[in-house]
Formats: sequence, C-alpha cells, structure tokens
Amino acid sequence: MHIAKMHGLGNDFVLVNGFTEKLPDDLNKLALEICHRRLAIGADGLIILRPAKSGAAAEYLMFNPDGSQSKMCGNGLRCAALFAKREGIVTQDEFVFDSLAWPVSPHIIDEKRGIVRVDMGPPRLAAVEIPAHFTGSRVVGAPLLVLARMFNVTLVSMGNPHCVIFIDDDLSHFPVEKIGPAIENHKMFPDKINTEFIRLIDDEHIEMRVWERGVGETMACGSGACAAVVAAILNGYTKNDVEVKLRYGSLRVQWEEGGSVYMTGPATYVLEGEYLL
Repeated sequence: MHIAKMHGLGNDFVLVNGFTEKLPDDLNKLALEICHRRLAIGADGLIILRPAKSGAAAEYLMFNPDGSQSKMCGNGLRCAALFAKREGIVTQDEFVFDSLAWPVSPHIIDEKRGIVRVDMGPPRLAAVEIPAHFTGSRVVGAPLLVLARMFNVTLVSMGNPHCVIFIDDDLSHFPVEKIGPAIENHKMFPDKINTEFIRLIDDEHIEMRVWERGVGETMACGSGACAAVVAAILNGYTKNDVEVKLRYGSLRVQWEEGGSVYMTGPATYVLEGEYLL
C-alpha cells in the first residue's frame, strides 16, 4: 500500500489515498498497526482520503494510534489538503472535505511552503455537545477537581471535545503526563476528552501543550489550538486573532463569536513509500 508520512508542527500522520489504494476491511486494526513507533512507521494518527458520498472532494477519515476514530484533527486536515493536491484528488486550492464531525474547507495558501488555512466551522459550546456532565448552556471557567487539585476549565467542541485550562505554571515543567490522562478519563467526560494547558503571553499570543485522548501528549494539535483560542476569547483573555505557540512552531487562529474558526499553519512532507500489508 502506497503511503505518505507528513507532520503539522510535529503532529505526525501516515496518509493513504483511498481513491487508488485497496484498503483492508479493518481500518481500526490498520491504524493500530501502522502507527506503532517500534513495529511499523509510527505516527500520531492514520489519515485516509476516500470518495465522498456528497459533492465534497473527499471523505476525510482520521484514526488514532490506539485504533479509535477521531472526528476532527486540524493538523491532519492541513496535511490532508496538501496530500490531496499532490495525489491529484483535487486540482484547485480551495475545496471541501467531509468529516465525521461536519464539512471542513481547506484553502492551500502557499503550496510550496506548505501553508494551509482551514475553515474549521463554528465551535460547539453547549455541555451536551462536548459531551460533559456539567449544567448550563456553556462551561466557561468552571471548577473541576483533578487529583486533589482544582482547575477552572472551559469546554469547546471543534468536532472533537476539548477541555481548556489556563495555568500560571511554567508549561515546560507542568505535569501534563500526569494531569492529562486524569482529565481524559474523568467521570465528567463520558466520551473522554482532549486537554489543552495554556499559558497566556499577552492578548494576541498564547503558549500551549496538549494531551490528546487515545494518543497521549503530542507536539501540536490544530483543533486544540482552535479550542484554546475560542476559550481564551470567551474568558476575555485575548483578542479575536491569536498566535498559538507550540514546540515546533505556531498556528494563527481567528474567531468572531457566532462564526467559523479559521486556522492557518504549515504542513510538511517527510517521506513516501510502500507499506507491506
């Protein structure tokens, strides 16, 4: 099976052209195998583009390394957009992917430099849409007890669920590997949840680390960056156009309440090759 390896700011993926490749029946098992970092290629996820039932350019499928399926992945979408253009699935620079969450619209800004802007759609903010066992229409700055420590959390769905926490601690020393899984598996989140740990720099810049459900800590998370900016705006911390600093670079995220979230950032090819099924 022909594959490509790509990353978005260190968040890495194996991509497959489902228009031309014969796929195995069990895609969950394929993801579990191909994403293993010791026994196979290794990645934070498997992305498959295949013909859409609607008029979209392709159906976008994303699988986590534990074999579970994700409804949305912002870094993966930027990679998939460049991959679709390179594979000839699309010829234009603006198009639509169907996803399990909702249709998303990538726009290749600079193909040579790998810069892609994605209309991620509007965020979902109701507790039932996360889903989470909180009361009220929105969960903004709500207390959550985790491992005997109280955090104020803001919940945002970008097609996948996010718990955003603003902290004063030095992010480089914050125990993400301890707090992250405790929140992921917290009883308040029946479908588990991604968690973003955010340090405010100023009203146009934030710094982020992320714990992704089904993955662990990743170097970047596009949908998480979008959720973090939405949460920062809802809490009155930032303006509507924010640079999100991650370990290997930055994303630009823009949101006006009531509208779509727009994310702009790079995607990079690493390799192409054949995976033996």
